[in-house]
Amino acid sequence: MASPPRSRSVGTPPDPYRYLAQLPEPDGDEVEEWADSVDALVEVGGAGRAQRVLLHVLGRARSLGLDVPGPGITDYLNTIPVADEPPYPGDEAIERRIRHYIRWNAAVMVARANKYADGIGGHLSTFASSASLYEIGFNHFFRGKDDGQPGDHVYIQG
Repeated sequence: MASPPRSRSVGTPPDPYRYLAQLPEPDGDEVEEWADSVDALVEVGGAGRAQRVLLHVLGRARSLGLDVPGPGITDYLNTIPVADEPPYPGDEAIERRIRHYIRWNAAVMVARANKYADGIGGHLSTFASSASLYEIGFNHFFRGKDDGQPGDHVYIQG
């Protein structure tokens, strides 16, 4: 017999920079001087130039072993102009709605299971991201034998 549901508190994730409160406050004049430098960078070179300079400075800080946040962007550039992109094959609105139902169903199943056992659902976000890849592949790329071709042989490990 299953044990009765337990109440669980769901808190916010810890702030990764909460330790900063333990450090001494930086000198106000020094902070103001750095802020003025950023203002001057934007004024003289524009926002793009200021961003590039700051990214280089953050990179230097990381190379010196300082724990500073990464840029959160990649060097990926889409080489296909938007005007040359083919139209999306399918109905985006319906597919989005189906994806939402599938994700909602997974989340509800995990929430229900967590009433009976802790630790279930740690990879819910893993499911969501990998499911998007699988759905796009199955709906738009992988082909069966019914279209006159030999058909794709798909082996998904994961």
